[in-house]
Amino acid sequence: MVRQLDRSYVSAIRLQREKVESFREYPFCIPAVKHLKRLRFHPVVTFFVGENGIGKSTLIEAIATKMGFNPEGGSRNFRFNTRASHSELHKFLVVERGISRPKDGYFLRAESFYNLATEIERLDNIPTETPPITKSYGGNSLHAQSHGESFFSLMQNRLSGHGLYIFDEPEAALSPIRQMSLLTLMHQLVSRQSQFIISTHSPILLAYPNAQIYMLSEAGIKKVAYTDTEHYQVTRDFLNKHEKMLKILMEDG
Repeated sequence: MVRQLDRSYVSAIRLQREKVESFREYPFCIPAVKHLKRLRFHPVVTFFVGENGIGKSTLIEAIATKMGFNPEGGSRNFRFNTRASHSELHKFLVVERGISRPKDGYFLRAESFYNLATEIERLDNIPTETPPITKSYGGNSLHAQSHGESFFSLMQNRLSGHGLYIFDEPEAALSPIRQMSLLTLMHQLVSRQSQFIISTHSPILLAYPNAQIYMLSEAGIKKVAYTDTEHYQVTRDFLNKHEKMLKILMEDG
C-alpha cells in the first residue's frame, strides 16, 4: 500500500456563511452548499457522491475555480470561456492549503471536455515556436479519438504526478474495464505524491483503498464507508439478483 502524503495540497475548504445574503438563492439553496460549513479532504483521494441535482458538480467546480483552474476544465494555463455557466460559489470559499505546493494540476470535467479539446486544437493552430499542446496528450488530436479514448489519453499522458487533480464524473466516457485501468493510473499518480478530489457515480472508482467518501444529500454532508454507499449496494444487489430486479422494474402498473 502506498504511504499517504504527510501533507495535503488542499487540506480543507470552508464556506463563508456569514457573507451569504440568502440560502434561498442559487447556488446557496442547493443541498451540497446549503449544509456546507467546513470540509476536510483526505491527503490522497476524496470522493463526492450523491444523486443528480444535489450539487456535486457545482461544489467541485467551485473548488477547482478557487484553486485557479478554468471552470470548463484544463490546467491553470487555460483561460477560455465557451459559455459562462459557472456559479459565484468560489468567491465564498476559503481554501486551507498544505505546506507543499503542487507542481502539476488538472481539472477534468466530463460535461465540457469537448470544449477543452476544441480549445487545444485552436491553440495548436496558432503559429508558435513551442511544441504543440497535443504532444502532451499523446500526440493525437483529442477530437480524432472517441470520447473514452480521449479521456484516457489525457489521463495516461498529460498527468505527471506531484499534482492536484480535480475530476468531475471522469467515468462518464469510460467502460468498466477503463474505469479499473483508471484506478491503476490514480494509484501510480498517488505514489508520485498526488492528491485527487473526485465527484463520481462509479462504484468501481469509489473502491479506491482508504479513500474519504462524502455523501451529499438533502439531509447534509456526511462521511460514509464504501460498502454503505448506495452506489455499491444498488450495483451489488442488481448484479446478484438481476432477474428478480428486472422483474420488479418491468412489472406493468
